[in-house]
Amino acid sequence: MEETPKASTTPEFAGIGQRFLAALVDGILISIVTGIINGIFSTMFGLGGSMLSSTETLSDEAAAGLGLAVIGGSLLMVFINLVISWGYYVYFTGSKGATLGKMLFKIQVVDENYQKISFGKAALREIIGKFVSSFVFGLGYIWTLFDEKKQSWHDKIAKTYVIKKA
Repeated sequence: MEETPKASTTPEFAGIGQRFLAALVDGILISIVTGIINGIFSTMFGLGGSMLSSTETLSDEAAAGLGLAVIGGSLLMVFINLVISWGYYVYFTGSKGATLGKMLFKIQVVDENYQKISFGKAALREIIGKFVSSFVFGLGYIWTLFDEKKQSWHDKIAKTYVIKKA
């Protein structure tokens, strides 16, 4: 008796459209969270700026110190925004295999064996890989259109695929 050949176990790769829409959802969610934080920081900077504009009441040393505090606060705000963004992508990709946007569109990130990826691989993909994908006019993202397995540069760097969930 002959055995029937098994069906291919290669899942269907997610296209650039689904990936873009998922990224759009993720971007909106991150923008809401960072927008709230930025609003809080901006309020504080506004108060500092108001004090700086009334230099007649501040000594030069106090004005310089306040100016440095505003600059330091701005840098802290940028750092917090990066931590929130990177943390979101690495946490969800490493723990769930998909961000909330990817979950919504029923796609997920997997390794070469089509298994869930580790946090280390998620960090490589989401931080270093996406920096590289963005670096040359977003060509690393556009690459998905031309790649047989629909991998972007950050997928190639981390050896991952984005697939449609069964």
